[in-house]
Amino acid sequence: MTARRSPLAMMVLALLVEEPMHAYRMQQLVREREKQDVVNVAQRNSIYQAIERLRRDELIRVAETTRAEGRPERTVYALTPAGRRALDAWLAEALATPAREFPEFPAALSFLPILPPEEAARRLDQRADAIEARLREREAALGAVDLPRLFLVEVEYQLALLRTELDWVRGLVADLRSGALTWSGDWLADWTGAPAT
Repeated sequence: MTARRSPLAMMVLALLVEEPMHAYRMQQLVREREKQDVVNVAQRNSIYQAIERLRRDELIRVAETTRAEGRPERTVYALTPAGRRALDAWLAEALATPAREFPEFPAALSFLPILPPEEAARRLDQRADAIEARLREREAALGAVDLPRLFLVEVEYQLALLRTELDWVRGLVADLRSGALTWSGDWLADWTGAPAT
């Protein structure tokens, strides 16, 4: 069975390239390096689930189990040669081949006519405000770190995407507010053949 690639699995393998470590240390490094925008570690159990899957696939192995006084037992994991080969292959493929991803926003846009144009504009304005706040937050965080550019290229990419999305959303809102893009129940009924609502 071929191991399944995921951003979190790549992160775990990449961290283990540095040195063997336990899951809690991985979580600490993800937070310290602000990689939570790159991999989804919102659920505390996410890393543990990824580790278990990678261990089953023999991409990592248990290096040792330790217990410090007053601390719970910790399992330290190490990268296997198969894990290093998988990581190299995953990175090569992820860098070279655009993935078919299915984010929620394009799906919501495809259902835009369900809302009245005024409501769509209002909701998209909220999105633009949230993107703008996120941009300020990420730009401030980027300005606060003193790392070589090599370790920040994913942040540059995310900022470029956010800026582009912000410009596009604001343009769409402007078109909705000016009437350059509009619809009504009757127009939709004529276009789709569905009864007007």
